[in-house]
Amino acid sequence: MHTTVGIIGGGPAGLLLARLLHTAGIDSVLLERRDRRYVEQRQRAGILEQATVDALRACGAGARLDAEGMVHDGIELRFDRRAHRVDFPSLADGRRVTVYAQTEVVKDLIALQLAEGGPLLFEADVHAVEGADTDRPLIRYTHEGEEQTLTCDYVVGCDGFHGVARNAVPEHLRTTYERVYPYSWLGILADAPPAADELIYAHSDRGFALASMRSPSVSRHYLQVPNGTDPADWPDDRIWDELDARFALDADPSRRLKRGPVTAKSVLPMRSHVTEPMAYGRVLLAGDAAHIVPPTGAKGLNLAAADVIVLARAFADWGTTGATDLLDAYSDTCLRRVWRAEHFSYFMTTTLHTAPGQSPFETRLQISQLDRIAASRHAAAELAENYTGLPLPTAPAV
Repeated sequence: MHTTVGIIGGGPAGLLLARLLHTAGIDSVLLERRDRRYVEQRQRAGILEQATVDALRACGAGARLDAEGMVHDGIELRFDRRAHRVDFPSLADGRRVTVYAQTEVVKDLIALQLAEGGPLLFEADVHAVEGADTDRPLIRYTHEGEEQTLTCDYVVGCDGFHGVARNAVPEHLRTTYERVYPYSWLGILADAPPAADELIYAHSDRGFALASMRSPSVSRHYLQVPNGTDPADWPDDRIWDELDARFALDADPSRRLKRGPVTAKSVLPMRSHVTEPMAYGRVLLAGDAAHIVPPTGAKGLNLAAADVIVLARAFADWGTTGATDLLDAYSDTCLRRVWRAEHFSYFMTTTLHTAPGQSPFETRLQISQLDRIAASRHAAAELAENYTGLPLPTAPAV
C-alpha cells in the first residue's frame, strides 16, 4: 500500500494532522498501536490555546467543543496563603483558553476520520521506519496478525516519547536535551463540582497543588508528590485533606474544596525533553515524539497541535506548488516555539513546586517572583501571553 503521508500515532497530533490533510485534499494513512477504546479513554491535557481551538473549528471538529468547552479568562495564583487572579484578555490581546479534555478532542477527530478521512488502523503495531533519506520511506507494521508495509512520500511520527519514528533520525545526527524533575504529580478525577470557575495554581510549603476540571460536574486535581509515589498510599480522604491544606487562604481559612467520589488516580512523572532536529529526510516528528514539557504550563497538547498545523500548511504548499521549502524549514520553524514553551513550562514548574531539600532562601525567591506577577502588569502579561499561546510559527526568513 502507498500513501502520500504515513502518520504513526493516533493521539491528538496524528488525528489533527490527518484531518487537516484531508481538508487540504492530501491523502494519508494513520496507524495507531492501541485499540480505539484505549485511545478514547487516555487521560491527558484539558487546556486548549486559542490557536488550537481555531484549528479544530476550521477543520470541522468544533461542534462539541463549542457546545461543551468551558472558556476561561484567567487563572488564580495562590501563594503565601494569598490569592491573585491573572486576567488573560486584558493582558494578552483578548486571548483566552478553553477547558475541553483531550479525550473529547480525540473522540471528535476519530469520528471525523472514520466518517470522511483516509484509513485509520487501530492495533497497528509499527516496528520500524526505513529509507528516511529516500523519496519513498517505508513503514513496517503488524496489523490483524500480518506483517505489512506502507510506502509513503513522507512519514510523520506522532507516536510519542517511546515511539519508533524518532529512531529514523540517525543517532549521530540527533541531539537530546532533557531535564527530569525531582517530583511527580498525583492526579485524580472526581465526581465533584470544580473548586472555582477557573484553574487554581497553588504554591505552598507543603508542595504544589492544582485545582482543575473536566466539566461542570467533574474535577481534575493534582498534588506534588515524591518520585516513585504509589497512588495506593493516598486514600481519598488523605488527598482531599492535603488539597485543602495547600489551597488554604488566610482570608478564608475555613474554605474547603467540594468533595466527591474519586474515580481515577495516577502518578505522572515530570520531565522536559527536546530532540533536535525534528526532521530527517522525509521523516518528520511532531508532538511528544520530538518534545515533552511538564504539564504545569498546559503546553503539551498545544505544542503538538502547533507542530501539525505548521506541517499541514507545508504539505498544502507542497501539494499546490511542488516546492518543499516549508517542509525543509519545518524543524527550525517549530523549534523556536518549542523552546519558548519549554522555558515557560520550566518557569511555571520551578516557581510553583518545592524541590526536595529546598532552602528557605529559594522559597523566598519563589514568593518574590509570584509577588512580582501580582504587582506588575508587565510580569503578569508575560505569563498570560505564554499561557494563552504565542503566535503560531512561520518559516524563518531566508
